[in-house]
Amino acid sequence: MVPPARVLAIGGSDSGGGAGIQADIKTITAMGAYAATAITAVTAQDTHRVHEVLAVPPALVARQMALVLDDIGADAVKTGMLGDAATIEAVCDVLAARMAVPLVVDPVLRATGGGPALLADAALATLRERLLPMTSVITPNLPEAAALTGLVVEDLEGMAAAARALRAMGAHAVLVTGGHLAGGTLTDLLLDASGSEMFSAPRIETRHTHGTGCTLASAIATGLAQRMALRDAVVRARAYLRAAMATAPRFGGGHGPLNHQVQV
Repeated sequence: MVPPARVLAIGGSDSGGGAGIQADIKTITAMGAYAATAITAVTAQDTHRVHEVLAVPPALVARQMALVLDDIGADAVKTGMLGDAATIEAVCDVLAARMAVPLVVDPVLRATGGGPALLADAALATLRERLLPMTSVITPNLPEAAALTGLVVEDLEGMAAAARALRAMGAHAVLVTGGHLAGGTLTDLLLDASGSEMFSAPRIETRHTHGTGCTLASAIATGLAQRMALRDAVVRARAYLRAAMATAPRFGGGHGPLNHQVQV
């Protein structure tokens, strides 16, 4: 038996099960890989909003990571909610010392439904300076791309400019996701050393979008862990995400969770 690829997911816990570490585990497992975790925060949330956040001390985040990497190992690492500069520093210290595998960064700033910030504004500089140069691919949505680059990101031209800026900051590849674009077509833009490519598809009209960013990034990380080329991992991840949205179980009164059990 060939052992499954291993993905270490680093991020916050979602009590509603739709985003964060819960979405990471479900996605990685559904796509045939083994999920290990390092929890950065415990949140109390539902489909309407994040109600409360309790951060895990950075030293404990680092300890979780180190023990997993030293014993089980990882074929890819994915980060989500990191919370503050001290946690980013702790994560980067462990990664710098222990790994040379693909790193997928979902720069989580806020939850879909709102609530307190999930990354302090003061931590943006640390993310740019320390985490970005380690990043195989970063997957910001439009507001996240704008916050990271200081650019106006409201259309395809803005997405392309932000992707170029993030590559200039050190990220090896950038996938700017276009869920916040107006109109009936959703376009994501991938930029790496070989050039740029746009992926477009009809918008799925649904309010059940909780955890879309976490799910996409974890699906890409799983593909990279399974030795897929980046473009192939992105194509498969987008197909999985769209299927999970289209078959969402329609739980909750707000931004409901996806169907992570879907097969593509």
